Order: sequence, then C-alpha cells, then structure tokens
Amino acid sequence: MKRTRLRICKAKRAYPGEAEARAAAADTGLDLRPYRCDRCGAHHLTSRRKGKRIPRPAAP
Repeated sequence: MKRTRLRICKAKRAYPGEAEARAAAADTGLDLRPYRCDRCGAHHLTSRRKGKRIPRPAAP
C-alpha cells in the first residue's frame, strides 16, 4: 500500500478517532470513508476506493 504524501496529510482535516471521522462523513452527505493516516496516526476522509480495504459489516 502506498504511503500518504505529507502534503496531502497536512491539507486534510484530522480526526482523533474513526468514530469522529465517520460522523463527519455522514454529515457531508457525500460518499466518504475514514482511514487511518500512516503519517500522522489520525483519521482522514477519502472518496477513493481503489486499493482500499472495505471493512465487512459485523455479523448479527
């Protein structure tokens, strides 16, 4: 997996946890997904799908 470019990391809003990032994504109304940044350790939002692992829903 490619490493996040530092310039991209600094340009994006950082969220302390995945829950906060998911809530922010839901508020936008856009198809965004959170991911943990390998540069800063915080969570960012992305619209990209290629090369990103999509978590499976929890079993009932």
